[in-house]
Amino acid sequence: MKESSRQRLEALREAAIKEETEYVELLAAEKHQVEALKNMQHRNKSLSMLDEILEDVRRAADRLEEEIGEHAFDDNKAVKGVNFEAVLRVEDEEASSKQNMTRRDAQGDLGLSMLIDSQNNQYVLTKPRDSTMPRADHHLIKDIVTIGMLSLPCGWLCTAIGLPTMFGYVICGVLLGPSGLNSIKSIVQVETLGEFGVFFTLFLVGLEFSPEKLRKVWKISLQGPCYMTLLMIAFGLLWGHFLRIGPTQSVFISACLSLSSTPLVSRFLVGSARGDKEGDLDYSTVLLGMLVAQDVQLGLLVAVMPTMLQAGASTSSSALLELLRVLLLAGQTLFSLAAVLLLCLVLKTYLVGPYYRKLHAEGKGNKEILVLGISAFVFLMLTVTELLDVSMELGCFLAGALISSQGHAVTEEITAYMEPVRDFLAIIFFASIGLHVFPTFVVYELAVLAFLTLSVVAMKFLLAALVLSLILPKSSQYIKWIVSAGLAQVSEFSFVLGSRARRAGVISREVYLLILSVTTLSLLLAPVLWRAAILKCVPRPERRSSL
Repeated sequence: MKESSRQRLEALREAAIKEETEYVELLAAEKHQVEALKNMQHRNKSLSMLDEILEDVRRAADRLEEEIGEHAFDDNKAVKGVNFEAVLRVEDEEASSKQNMTRRDAQGDLGLSMLIDSQNNQYVLTKPRDSTMPRADHHLIKDIVTIGMLSLPCGWLCTAIGLPTMFGYVICGVLLGPSGLNSIKSIVQVETLGEFGVFFTLFLVGLEFSPEKLRKVWKISLQGPCYMTLLMIAFGLLWGHFLRIGPTQSVFISACLSLSSTPLVSRFLVGSARGDKEGDLDYSTVLLGMLVAQDVQLGLLVAVMPTMLQAGASTSSSALLELLRVLLLAGQTLFSLAAVLLLCLVLKTYLVGPYYRKLHAEGKGNKEILVLGISAFVFLMLTVTELLDVSMELGCFLAGALISSQGHAVTEEITAYMEPVRDFLAIIFFASIGLHVFPTFVVYELAVLAFLTLSVVAMKFLLAALVLSLILPKSSQYIKWIVSAGLAQVSEFSFVLGSRARRAGVISREVYLLILSVTTLSLLLAPVLWRAAILKCVPRPERRSSL
């Protein structure tokens, strides 16, 4: 009992000391608060007129920041499914040496330092807390400058050895990308900027592809890609059965490989020859029409892709339901396409003509107004097609086709102004393709990749030739080899579709790398096949302009 009493007394003594310490701290805090209040009152009394104005400005700035501030953490705390994760913050060495770290920490300024999550994804600041202060992503600026500087010698080298400059831009991306020097920091931003190269490329393609030409080959343009895609899927299912690959994965891979690159082929067709016989179809019109139809198929594939991915994981009892959902999405996409065509008819009848004449009148003394007006029209069309769940690329093409309906003189004028914009953005686009080329993986699996690439290119070439021999008129059968050569490569959009399928778990990492490598090698092989087809099938007087 004596020991127990002593322990209780000791505990009470410690508690009393603790309470006394807290009481002293409270008194000190209260005293400090009173002194601060007195100082604040004294300072408020001594404020001059200028100080009062500055104080009003400060309160107005605080109010502005509260109005424009987006408290993402507070807003998302109650959102279902939001996960909070610790990240690693990596400071830029140059920024650390130039700025005072203590001052930055005191102000809570994150700057443009890099954040890395648990999956090794890297992030930079997109919207600062203080939106009133201008900022710039110096990583992106350096990346664009580096791509522009290195693209010049790479393009010159390819021109010197007789290759298209596009190869030089792809090589530039390889050298600067993860498989080379790994000096590109803002990969996502560079690829996003490169997408504008695709937009303006397809716009200029639409300028050369007038609605009159589209009406002339619309049956071939619709039938050819559909037959080719169905045949590719049939062969894919056959090979998938032998290799024990699931039907969903086989259909997805076959659909990806059936698409061809519109931007690449449009570069081949710059200055190409037209029909050499009166009444014959020219290969450029047929080829562009089929590529546009494939762009429509791309929009359809993107639309049904979520349901396709779910179908791969569904049970046999729900297979019929998933099939009905796919058919419903396909019907919605066809309805959207009909709405887009109706809108184009209305725009051509009532808007395009007056709009261009107004731009032309304003652009006589101010050319940038004309360029800006045409760019705004392109962005309007791609926005409309995106809202209607159709690919943005198709909207850019339709914008060019609508402008071309105003006549040949209008087409030449717009082409002269928009080609420099397209050329610069196309450099970034082809360099962004090089970022996904992994030479080490190609070297390790060279035999397998060479066999797969040649098999895919040969299969697409033969299927295209077979389909065209059935749907082309007899007088234009000679162009089937040129059109088949233009369709033999794989579209760069396989990168996007493959990445989505990999994130969804439909394809493995190995299959994803194989798709990337086969797509890249087929794009590199495309100019060789195109030149061989031109030399073999185009008459000599027209061959020079086509090459």
